[in-house]
Amino acid sequence: MKNSVWSRFVREGVLDESRINKRISESWYICRKDGVNPYNGKGEKILQQKQFVQRKNDRNDLLYAALPLIKNLQKIFAQTKSLFLLVDSEGYVLYMDGDPLALEKAGAINFIEGAKWTEKEVGTNAVGTALRTREPITVIGAEHYAVASHSWGCASSPILGVDRCVEGVLNISYPLEYGVHEQMLPAVVSAAYAIEQKLMNMAKDKELELMQNVFFTESQDALSLICNEKEKIIWSSSQIKKERSTNQATAYLSEFLNKGYIVCQKQPVYSQIQYDLIGYKITLKKAPMEEGKKLLVKPEFTFGGVCGESEKFRSVLLQARRAANSNITVHINGETGTGKEIMARSIHLNSTRKHAPFIAVNCGTLPKELIASELFGYVGGAFTGAKREGHKGKFQQANGGTLFLDEVAEITQEMQVALLRVLEEKKVVPVGGTKAIPVDVRIITATHCDLAELARKGDVREDFFYRIFVYPIYLPPLRARVEDIQYFIEHYCRTNNWAVTFPHDLLECLQTYEWPGNIRELQNFLDRLRLECEPGLPTVTDIKKLLHPAIKPISHSEPLTYREHIEKEKMMNALLATEGNVTKAAERLSISRSTLYRKIKKFNL
Repeated sequence: MKNSVWSRFVREGVLDESRINKRISESWYICRKDGVNPYNGKGEKILQQKQFVQRKNDRNDLLYAALPLIKNLQKIFAQTKSLFLLVDSEGYVLYMDGDPLALEKAGAINFIEGAKWTEKEVGTNAVGTALRTREPITVIGAEHYAVASHSWGCASSPILGVDRCVEGVLNISYPLEYGVHEQMLPAVVSAAYAIEQKLMNMAKDKELELMQNVFFTESQDALSLICNEKEKIIWSSSQIKKERSTNQATAYLSEFLNKGYIVCQKQPVYSQIQYDLIGYKITLKKAPMEEGKKLLVKPEFTFGGVCGESEKFRSVLLQARRAANSNITVHINGETGTGKEIMARSIHLNSTRKHAPFIAVNCGTLPKELIASELFGYVGGAFTGAKREGHKGKFQQANGGTLFLDEVAEITQEMQVALLRVLEEKKVVPVGGTKAIPVDVRIITATHCDLAELARKGDVREDFFYRIFVYPIYLPPLRARVEDIQYFIEHYCRTNNWAVTFPHDLLECLQTYEWPGNIRELQNFLDRLRLECEPGLPTVTDIKKLLHPAIKPISHSEPLTYREHIEKEKMMNALLATEGNVTKAAERLSISRSTLYRKIKKFNL
């Protein structure tokens, strides 16, 4: 691809999509929307040594399965001056080796072990794009969004785990000065598949080793479980089986904790082969019922998150149970990080559609040029770069099940009209097609905005608003349910095998914090705290040191930088020119509406 195509896009946002791969153009639009700097692209988020070692230890299975195959690739492509990488599911480079000159060249742009190499961090690249799309991809030269990688060619393939979630990415990168190596992608795909098979075999071996522990379980009638390291139940006593749903293929420990059981003994089980943690032997007992106190959640509704005991969240779970028992359209509203997708997935799994697909779509990350083909699909030859056999959209993929549209307020008004027609007629017409295809889909939408206020302002069409705002469920922020914080901490400690108990003074300190990032921020904070304090017990000083918000609002007393003055002036001009219409102002500024709302708040406009 010519540099002129890239130059025009980063300069003007104009792209001739007939001259570029669909996945590359899609990624460029996402990078532009996320504000990735196309003139940089050097790795900036790099783990400290202690964090890097911990991350590798946590992903020991992936490294164990992948490294022998990576070594074989290094031998096969030894003459290509390439680098060979293993990247984890969050985009951090766990392993990198290869040609010394290529390593030196990569080091100049911080493409090193411990660096985070996602699209959001460094722009379009084979690693980050493969992580997002779950598809193998080659990215060469100016197909990279950021100029720092324009002298590189890369081939990546995702590595899927036993549960079909992405465990990581296998990548080969090489300086283009030595030529383009088209044979690398099939080699990477083949090796990634072999790693997946090895991970699957390792999981089976662990389960077999775990099952041997069944014979040492004291009583078949006790409330006993054998779980793997992810707390998935692989064996349960006859008493436990009575509690489990007969048509449920898998269950997790959290299912029973949500039904009023507590763990009275949790014994870790270590492999006699690799000496790592492979699971737990667990004994449960019924939680004692205090007088006048009800169960946290009724057995009819299984919630995938942490319930706690706050009255506010108990009422939310009651609403969710009612929604699950019907086919009504649900709208979930809550701040970022409150668990909107977990709630939507729980409603699906407790409904009659639970055996059909649950498809989640983040409308805020889809470029407006691509959203129609993503939601409705397209026929073969609908546009340049389209698959010959066509593509099923999210509505067809979710047929019989549930389609979750997150950040639905980000959809353009034109797309709102198209969606309204689909919701009313229950038929989709793929892009480039003429035949309407019937679909049976339950819709759950979500947003962090006040949807009614957006409809009042005209940013969301009223007819679209009334079609999706049928049964609203509001998820309270964490600061409104601080009594649940200790339950989140207990769940985190169990999940991560962190044998600490937080005393009252530490919990009180955490409960006085605002948690602007909600549950997601709490989980990230606990990750940092565990790395800083393990194996010791955290102190109030440790907590206060790590509790500073990552994003600080600009104080009125703090002078704006020159760059911020320019940005503020552009925003004011756009808002004046559009008479305060946020949607039109965001389009003039080439940013999303949510970004503009955030900046309006930042600059106190």
